[in-house]
Amino acid sequence: MPTNGVEIFLAELLGTGTLVLLGDGVVAGVLLNKSKAQNSGWIVITTAWAFAVFSGVTVAGPVSGGHINPAVTLAVAINGGIGWDTAVVYWVGQMVGGFLGGVLVFLHYYPHWAVTEDADLKLAVFSTGPAIRNTTWNFVSEVIGTFVLVFVVFSFGNMGGTGGLFAIGPLPVAFLVLVIGLALGGTTGYAINPARDLGPRIAHFLLPIPGKRDSDWAYSWIPVVGPMLGGALAAIAFQVLQTNLIMKVAP
Repeated sequence: MPTNGVEIFLAELLGTGTLVLLGDGVVAGVLLNKSKAQNSGWIVITTAWAFAVFSGVTVAGPVSGGHINPAVTLAVAINGGIGWDTAVVYWVGQMVGGFLGGVLVFLHYYPHWAVTEDADLKLAVFSTGPAIRNTTWNFVSEVIGTFVLVFVVFSFGNMGGTGGLFAIGPLPVAFLVLVIGLALGGTTGYAINPARDLGPRIAHFLLPIPGKRDSDWAYSWIPVVGPMLGGALAAIAFQVLQTNLIMKVAP
C-alpha cells in the first residue's frame, strides 16, 4: 500500500463517493415520486447498499485498503494498522467523498425533487433517521450495528498492514453489510458509517432542493458518534480476545 497521503485521500474520496452515490441513489429511487423504482421496498435498499459497499471497496481498495468508513479507520488506528496522522487523511477523504456522492444523487434525480411533496422523504435520501425517535436506543442501535461490522471484519483476518477491507475481497464485506441491514437496520436505517450520513446530510443542507425541510441536526450526532464508539469498542474487544488467545487472526 502506498504511503502517499494524496493517493490515500483520493482513493477514499472516490470509494466513499461511489458508496454514497449508489447507496443514496437506491434510496432516492425507492422514495421519490415518478421513479420507476418507487415503493420497491427495504429489500431493494439493503441489497443495493450491500453492493454499493462492494463497489466502493473495489474502487478504493487497491490504494488505501478501502476503509470508506471513519469507524473502520478508527478501529484500524486503535489496533496499530495505521498512524493517527494517516487516519486524519482517511477521514477527510471519506467525508468529502460522502458529500460529493450526495451532490451526485441530487443531480441524478433532479426532476424528481420538485414532484415529491414529502420533505421527510427528501431528507431520508441523504441521511438516516430513526423509526422511533429515542435518543438512547437510537444511539445503542448505531453502536451495536457498527460493532458487528468492525468485529466481523476483524474476524475475517484482514487487518494486517493498513487494515483494509479490500484484503479479504469486497464480496464478504458486501454480504456482511447486507445481513446487518436486514437484521439490525430497521431501527435507525443503519448508518454504521459517519461519512455515509454526515457528508450527504451537509449536501442536503447546502443544495437547492425544492421543498426541503431542515437537515435534522438534532439527530445528526447519533450516526456519527454511535458508529465511532461501536468501531472503537469492536477494535478493543477483538484486541483483548486476541491477546487472550480466544480469537485467532488468519495468517
